[in-house]
Amino acid sequence: MDKPTSMHNQGFLSMFSTENRTYQPLLIFIAALVLSGCQTLQSVDRGLYNIAESVSEQDRVTGQRSLSLQSRAQQIQQGNSVVEQLIAKEKKDGRKLNQQLDKDQYWRMVQIFDRVHRISHLSDERWQPILIDRDSFNAFTTGGTYIVVHRGLMEQLTSDDEVAAVMAHEIAHTVANHVFEAQSLAQVTALANSGSAGRDGYRAAFTQKNEYEADRIGVLYSSLAGYDPLASSRIWKRQYQTEGNRRGLFFQSHPVNSDRERFNRVNGEKVQPYYTPGRINPNHAQLLQNNSLWSKQQQGSDNVGQGGGFSALAGTLLGAYVDHQQAKAGERQQQQQIRFVRYVQSQMKLVGETRPSADRWQLRFRYDGQIPLQGVTVGGQLSQGKDKAPIVMVAHVKQAIRQGEQFKAEFRHTALKSLSKPSDSIKLYLDDAVPQ
Repeated sequence: MDKPTSMHNQGFLSMFSTENRTYQPLLIFIAALVLSGCQTLQSVDRGLYNIAESVSEQDRVTGQRSLSLQSRAQQIQQGNSVVEQLIAKEKKDGRKLNQQLDKDQYWRMVQIFDRVHRISHLSDERWQPILIDRDSFNAFTTGGTYIVVHRGLMEQLTSDDEVAAVMAHEIAHTVANHVFEAQSLAQVTALANSGSAGRDGYRAAFTQKNEYEADRIGVLYSSLAGYDPLASSRIWKRQYQTEGNRRGLFFQSHPVNSDRERFNRVNGEKVQPYYTPGRINPNHAQLLQNNSLWSKQQQGSDNVGQGGGFSALAGTLLGAYVDHQQAKAGERQQQQQIRFVRYVQSQMKLVGETRPSADRWQLRFRYDGQIPLQGVTVGGQLSQGKDKAPIVMVAHVKQAIRQGEQFKAEFRHTALKSLSKPSDSIKLYLDDAVPQ
């Protein structure tokens, strides 16, 4: 049965209001509401379970309940509709897809995807990866049964292990219901007149939490499918070296590259015992339930009528409340990081520059701030015109820096060869800095 996509009980929403920060009055309200039309405690509990079922689903990975205002059938219909509109537009615009675009990369993508999908929590669903004509490093899912992959990503990732890491991450987003969980929470917070839903920082922090979760699930999928679970950390280490973190520029909806590299390396090492190169782990079904990263909670419906309904509803409310509070805490943390990086940048002054060679540009800064620094990265952005993405280059400073000290930041990039005076064309910014 499809779940309703709207709620009329404002009591359910009270947990998200700024005035009421506990879900206990909500449970009392719903219990009283159900009691008014029911004669026994068993029927009350069944009513509570039905309410929980209508606004939540059991997480396939952890077993805990999470907000979800749509059934899986509705999720597939809505998610696939978005991709099918994209496919129709690609064809209308004369762009090639899949094997017509690049036969070798398409079949490489399909073979890697199939092996990862085969060991996932949604292996019983029929999925389809789509290759589209974009040069960028990107792949995405809309919560249905498609994964859209840019040609540029397939070309840049020459390692099948790294392609598998991307596929595993995208499958994990749908397995964990991230698309529709975020949509449901946004609807609830908006209906509750909470200011959180409209803030860029809140939405970014909520999405970042989900990205970490998808990475965590993804490294296990890679390992069980016979792909190196450390491949994901290598991707983000390389991205950090070439793109930096951009921690101080804006709210980040994804973990910054250096944090993501560390997170995936730690989790990849934990699941490496399950990895045999090129072979699906024969115990993958059991390991999806219980492994070195999580143990799934078993929450059946056997005790509905004997407290199971109350437990299901309480779990839903508590889970949503925790997600809401974690997103707010993540927003505050990012605000602090942005303020710190901008403070450091305000205390930096360019005092000199040299050109050791045509593709190298060395800058010398003085730092006047009071807080000792480490992990300083200076970024530069070179515009390529209206229709092209700017060229990004970064200079990693290895030394620790104290007040009054000077330090060097050196850019190395082939684009520098065409610039007689880089300072006239490149916009500098402080990419990242960490208190020592």
